[in-house]
Amino acid sequence: MSNALNLYNEHFGLSERPFSLSPDPDFLYWTDEHKRAYTMLEYGVATRAPITLITGEIGAGKTTLMQHLLNNLDDDLTVGLVANAHGDRGELLRWVLMALNQLTEPSANYVDLFTKFQEFLIAEYAAGRSVMLIFDEAQNMSRESLEELRMFTNINANKDELLQLILIGQPELRDIIRRPDMRQFAQRIAASFHLTNMDEKTVYSYIVHRLEQVGGREHMFSRKAAKLVYQETNGIPRLVNQLCDLCLLYACIAKREIVGVEHVRSVLADGAYFGPNANTAGDDSTI
Repeated sequence: MSNALNLYNEHFGLSERPFSLSPDPDFLYWTDEHKRAYTMLEYGVATRAPITLITGEIGAGKTTLMQHLLNNLDDDLTVGLVANAHGDRGELLRWVLMALNQLTEPSANYVDLFTKFQEFLIAEYAAGRSVMLIFDEAQNMSRESLEELRMFTNINANKDELLQLILIGQPELRDIIRRPDMRQFAQRIAASFHLTNMDEKTVYSYIVHRLEQVGGREHMFSRKAAKLVYQETNGIPRLVNQLCDLCLLYACIAKREIVGVEHVRSVLADGAYFGPNANTAGDDSTI
């Protein structure tokens, strides 16, 4: 199995797989969009914004940005990461306490859970630490859960708020928050950014960056190949990774040192890539 995984790494002289689908902050390519999004995250943390909101399409790089932030936070910040929180009133609070490494009794009622949460926030504040909760895939949270989060931000000590929230989600999260009945929640958002997809030029630079990170050469992808990758992926980083990974494999099988547009077309024609435009195999007139 390892031989199969290392097949094109050895062929191209790469130290590791350049286009893995797993988020990895070591491979983070700072597009202008990602720079602005990260600056907004830093601003939210520095100003102790009650709620910071970052949205973008699936695979836009939200999780990678968040991991980079986590790697660079100060030691006086206690962070809880909640992914795919679900359930009714009380269940969210259990997820939160679990993320903060706070054990709870299965029989504990909502008042018990909230009291434990409030006491934890106060204890951290007294010890000189701030508490931040990060919710990934927040578009899956119900209106009731979001409202519960808003109520959490009302916990304070004199003029100091004891809790910061960062919500990461897909574009529909913004649609939910813009609803009239979510007005109070929206008013608590002090920092916000929406990540859009990469343009054609940025996709090429992104491909070059990923390859250079693992010892690859700058021109391992032809410009025409990169253009077709952009067209087929709509500039979504995760899809770019998926398609480029397969293109390297196809070029390796063909014993070629450079990925050409013919390799991209072969991947598409074989149905190996699943993406928004995967039913096409490229059109000569557009390349």
